[in-house]
Amino acid sequence: MPELQPLRPDHAPALLAFERENRAYFARAVPDRGEEYFARFAERHRALLAEQEAGGCRFHVVAGPDGEILGRINLVDMADGGADLGYRIAERVTGRGLATWAVRELCARAAGTYGLTFLTAASRVENLASRAVLARTGFTVVGETRLSGLPGLTYRRALTAAP
Repeated sequence: MPELQPLRPDHAPALLAFERENRAYFARAVPDRGEEYFARFAERHRALLAEQEAGGCRFHVVAGPDGEILGRINLVDMADGGADLGYRIAERVTGRGLATWAVRELCARAAGTYGLTFLTAASRVENLASRAVLARTGFTVVGETRLSGLPGLTYRRALTAAP
């Protein structure tokens, strides 16, 4: 059974392995993080933890029973009762409902633990899997956007409504 865990310092090695193993897969749907991300991973990880400690973001990992990172799911730009949701799931576990589970878990935590009242998200139009996850978890399309120069959709979900 997977577990949603707040990002911690000791996640760094497993998180780096997750990002490296799935780099090409992620780059098909979102901009590649670039070589510098991997070269300065430890520094970036510490910066994320500091940002989380300051309260503007909440970073999480989806951990498998052996501690392996199966995904990451985050709330960023927390302000005025809302936050932006973003997530990545390992290629080898896609299509099994893990992203849907993780989004539902984080929505519950966002409302119950973090006191948020709404979340926003965005997805490229061509990313049908992500769009399906957002629809299954109660997000509705509220507009259009461009993501890395490509057509995208913006979503919103009130956290008081059941998915």
